[in-house]
Amino acid sequence: MTGSASGCPFGSCQGGFGVVRVWDGLFDVKHTPEKEKRPVKVGLISLGCAKNLVDAEIMLGSLMQSGMEITNDAQTADVVIVNTCSFIDAAQEESVDTILESAEVREAHNRGQGLVVSGCLPQRFRDELPKLLPEVDAFMGIDQVAEVSQIVQRALDHRSERLTSVATPKVVGRKSKVAAQLAVLDAGKVQTEDEASSLRGTIKFNQTKVVAAPPVFDVTARPVYIPDYQTPRFRLTPNHFAYVKIAEGCNHPCSFCIIPKMRGSHRSRAQADIVAEAKQLLAQGVKELNLISQDSTYYGLDLRPNRTGSISAPEKFKAAAKALPADAVTLATLIRELNGLPGDFWIRLLYTHPAHWTDDLIETIAACPKVVRYIDIPLQHIHQTMLERMRRETTQEYIVDLIARIRAGIPGIAIRTTFIVGFPGETEEYFEALLDFIRETRFERLGIFTYSHEDGTRAGTMANQVPDKVKQKRRERAMAAQLEVARGVATRFVGREMEVLVEKIASVKELHSAQVSSWEHGLVRGEEATVPALKGKYLLARSAADAPDIDGRVYVQGTRLPLGQFARVKIVGHTDYDLIATPV
Repeated sequence: MTGSASGCPFGSCQGGFGVVRVWDGLFDVKHTPEKEKRPVKVGLISLGCAKNLVDAEIMLGSLMQSGMEITNDAQTADVVIVNTCSFIDAAQEESVDTILESAEVREAHNRGQGLVVSGCLPQRFRDELPKLLPEVDAFMGIDQVAEVSQIVQRALDHRSERLTSVATPKVVGRKSKVAAQLAVLDAGKVQTEDEASSLRGTIKFNQTKVVAAPPVFDVTARPVYIPDYQTPRFRLTPNHFAYVKIAEGCNHPCSFCIIPKMRGSHRSRAQADIVAEAKQLLAQGVKELNLISQDSTYYGLDLRPNRTGSISAPEKFKAAAKALPADAVTLATLIRELNGLPGDFWIRLLYTHPAHWTDDLIETIAACPKVVRYIDIPLQHIHQTMLERMRRETTQEYIVDLIARIRAGIPGIAIRTTFIVGFPGETEEYFEALLDFIRETRFERLGIFTYSHEDGTRAGTMANQVPDKVKQKRRERAMAAQLEVARGVATRFVGREMEVLVEKIASVKELHSAQVSSWEHGLVRGEEATVPALKGKYLLARSAADAPDIDGRVYVQGTRLPLGQFARVKIVGHTDYDLIATPV
């Protein structure tokens, strides 16, 4: 399950930006002959988004297939893996904190333990991390997730050798220093000619750099890996829903985003391979398939014949989509094939880019009953000047028209979006235009980011940076505007019946707090005032309009409905963002 990070990297937690704790079992860690005979036991901490979560699931599946075991005890694990996020500064700092906290736990309880760092942080700082984090025994990148077993063994060997030859570095007091050094290093990076000429890179970027001297270092400069359905995978989500990664990487030039540099260019999985994975998941009892990628609406376009580079702008994308042969793979063809699979389940579409929506996609969603009436479409801003500075490739006129077409073409659709406030150059006038747009458009789901200054991006060097206090105030004002919208949206459902997916029995904490935030979805909402009806026992459920972990909840009175199954409920009330229901 995902959740916000706590002070200790091995504690249980709930909420925001996707921390995963996966452990199982206890064992003796003394270096005895018996230990040499038993399987290596590995613990995993995964930070970040759903896409990172899938990488973690693949790593766990590969470890288990190789005969290694997963443990829930940080102190007694042979090796701990920290799967990192480097999306924004706060996520990067969280990753550094977790790495160094893991090193502290090791130093206090199990000095022979190997420490592996994977994911976006090594991808972003592949040359610098070995010097900045000497505590780490192995660094691995996105391309190496299926090779994690070999890297774990090499990390363990490295740690054993190191204990006999090198003094262990001091961890205390280094967290803020390392995070600051990373920011300085990123700011000083010079974009190479290869990076400037093409997002896709050259042969140079597809080579793996292996440092002969310790620590173990296996990070491809420009990732090319794509999982397939035969890749071993141990799911970390509950039995009733799963994430299906349909593509990896991104081709967009957004001025605020570092993801293309970390994750590489967009690369789609074969449609038949995705469908095969979906069949496996449905056979396991999954009731909700959440389709994810960096840009789901670009799915398949990189597979078109005779392609020359990427296509970003709406008009060019529309023309390219129309020119596709009849048997071409697109997001619409994928959705139609998934919709045709037998069984009672939901298909949810996440991470769509507004520049790549087509009439065919709108018509397909409307015609496929298993596709929930919900879309995730980050818009980031509405004022034309800000869209241009953000390099979003869309105009205000285009966005307004697209939303109108989606709502007209898919009756009952719930639209989730995110906006960035405090972007460099955002004036009070530009922000007021965004506030007016939020009030007028009345999005069913909305999250707000404050702009995160990311060195290594175009926006990081822009003039007219907005002060942090102004950013925070604007976020509060934007969420206050959305709160009024959300109350109106919730009120419309009172008295209706709806289908929900029952998740679990609600805890006391969940009944009293609805704080939700995310590295990818910004501040979704703050503390929510509950109503007297939220007393007693409730089940926690989601409607079709609510994605896992980031959207609203439906609190169903009583506990008699089966968990992990669909149920009909009647809405009898609401809080600021959530609905209250009784079983039908």
